[in-house]
Amino acid sequence: MPRPPPPPPLPPTPPKPTNARAQRKPNRLRKELAVFLGEFIGTFMFLFLAFAGTQIALQSATINPFIFSEQAEPPEVLKLIYVAFAFGAALAITAAIFADVSGGMFNPAVTTALWLVRSIRWPRALHSILAQILASICASFTVALMLPGTLKVTTSPGTSVSLVQALLLETFLTTQLIITILMLPPGASKPMYIGTALFVAELAGVYSTGGSLNPARSVGPAVVAGFQTNHWIYWVGPMIGAGLGAGIFTLVKSVQGERV
Repeated sequence: MPRPPPPPPLPPTPPKPTNARAQRKPNRLRKELAVFLGEFIGTFMFLFLAFAGTQIALQSATINPFIFSEQAEPPEVLKLIYVAFAFGAALAITAAIFADVSGGMFNPAVTTALWLVRSIRWPRALHSILAQILASICASFTVALMLPGTLKVTTSPGTSVSLVQALLLETFLTTQLIITILMLPPGASKPMYIGTALFVAELAGVYSTGGSLNPARSVGPAVVAGFQTNHWIYWVGPMIGAGLGAGIFTLVKSVQGERV
């Protein structure tokens, strides 16, 4: 008598439905939190190192290049170079540290330019700018508490520089920095080149405007030492520079036939 055929195998248990959106949300929040922390810690380190070096240089200077009056003597060039180097070296170091965490922006103008060329989305741009401003305020308070004397790293146009000149200088120096950041390909040496670009820009701008190129760099010391009526220059100029830099980058890439 033939054996009865074996029963058919049971169908595999279907996988439990998963909500892909629910899974992505915690990961996205975690990533954005990491970017926020990276921008806050990185901006704090960058500006603390730059402010501390600048404060030390200005404490020992017979003339403060950030306080403009009818001075009988020219500015001390070595001190201006020291200040420029403090900012450039501090940016190169901290950008290299946090490049893989948050992109190492540390500057609302840089963040705006990256948003304009669609490298980041607007929520990341907003919370990154918030982190940068908070970090600048904390760095300014820390330098004011740790180092003797009043905080001298505030920015203001020189008496021989008109508001239009100061605005144009901040705009075009920021544009140069933005173009450097956008045009350079990613790599281990990119932070060094960006720091060098800031160093050169500071050489051109420290004596005339304080060489901000960064709204966060100016707003922190202003919170500690007091705002001036021309503080708006250090927001409008760098933000126009961000737009110009992003526009030039987009134009060059379009002519090259590359999609931005």
